[in-house]
Amino acid sequence: MYQADMASIPDIIKKKRDGGKLNNEEIKTFIQAVTTKDIQECQIGAMLMSIWQKGMVSSEIETLTREMMSSGEVMSWPKEWAGHVVDKHSTGGVGDKVSLVLAPALAACGCKVPMISGRGLAHTGGTLDKLESIPGFNVHQSPEQVQKILSSVGCCIVGQTESLVPADRVLYALRDATSTVDSLPLITGSIISKKGAESLCALVLDVKFGRAALYKDLDSAKELAQSLVTVGNRLGMRTGAVLSRMDTTIGRCVGNSLEVVESLETLKGNGPEDLMELVTTLGGILLMLTGLVSGLSEGSRRISEAVIGGAALSKFQAMMEAQGVAKEAIQSLCSTHSDYFSVLKKSEHQTELKTPKDGKKNYYDLDVVKNSLNQLGAVAELASCSVSLFLNSEFRVSVGKPIADRDAPIRLGHKVSRKPDGPGAKALDFRTSSHGSVTTKTKANVSWTIGSIAIVLVPFGQV
Repeated sequence: MYQADMASIPDIIKKKRDGGKLNNEEIKTFIQAVTTKDIQECQIGAMLMSIWQKGMVSSEIETLTREMMSSGEVMSWPKEWAGHVVDKHSTGGVGDKVSLVLAPALAACGCKVPMISGRGLAHTGGTLDKLESIPGFNVHQSPEQVQKILSSVGCCIVGQTESLVPADRVLYALRDATSTVDSLPLITGSIISKKGAESLCALVLDVKFGRAALYKDLDSAKELAQSLVTVGNRLGMRTGAVLSRMDTTIGRCVGNSLEVVESLETLKGNGPEDLMELVTTLGGILLMLTGLVSGLSEGSRRISEAVIGGAALSKFQAMMEAQGVAKEAIQSLCSTHSDYFSVLKKSEHQTELKTPKDGKKNYYDLDVVKNSLNQLGAVAELASCSVSLFLNSEFRVSVGKPIADRDAPIRLGHKVSRKPDGPGAKALDFRTSSHGSVTTKTKANVSWTIGSIAIVLVPFGQV
């Protein structure tokens, strides 16, 4: 153990606890101690809580992120890929299947996309959980395998390797245990350190706000977006952010296998409008940041053409094969009239949530859906840290569409045979909710508003 470093850890914790600004060496000492395990777990927890309570200034967050990024392997790519390695990150949304469509669409447009994704933390799965509902899909790939797949396909979606940002794995687990998950400096450090270790040229961030998001209001989401964009740019990535509403599900399907089905339908040109809006907007920004297009509208159009024209589906097929899915399964999933559940698992039972009266669906109360899923078996599944592949929900009536008395706009899929009671059985509230445009002004010098998405960009080098 490094006795000098160990002796300084309590002083570093005390300084931050009392609201002091940590210098570069103090932050470096802390992250090195976390990485080498030369620090007690209780000390890490105390530091996390001190950061949560007192915050960090921009220079501290940048140093924290840089040291976390440097705590493990930093990927390197062939010189001919310079300027074309890109990725996207979302702060989390219900039914967020954007990555499954966006990664192959970007590859079809000439980008290299080493998408390192995560698992779900709530009643729905993360991107890795969704892909693992496809039999044979292997999200565990070495850096050498990732580069091989990128060379042949152009995109891959994998989990974090043991050697990539090891400090983050320790801090992330303890953030959950110490209720410091929503700390802006710690969120920024976690997200940007992993993307920095990918050696990206460009990064776009989808920062959610609303009822079903980590940040409920626009102002707090805007603050997070600005922090992520600022630090990303200072670490050498051309970084942009989108602020998008998360009041209801993205698309109509929630649940791993159903979201794969909806993603495949989107790649076949049959996707829901809100999902396509996110895909084309995020993809358009990345094409613009790489210089492959001159503006956002051109970038969005190219992404749309890649999806509607079938080029993105071809890339998704190639990615599935490169990551272990059998050719027969790929052909079945990607055919024009696919019987998806000849390959994917299907829920054994279905329960419909009905409406109590005529009206217009202003939004889906996702807490009601979550409670219903929990009553139908999700609690037991999640308690064992295993997100079920067979728990899902399908939203059969779009927001803003009329709905008739006793219609069943939500269908739940589950394992056990029983009906929800309590709050979940009270059907769905008809609360008024605005789904208009979002207008925002930030420190960034470029901003647009498109539909329900507010885009905030800070051009590279101007932070």
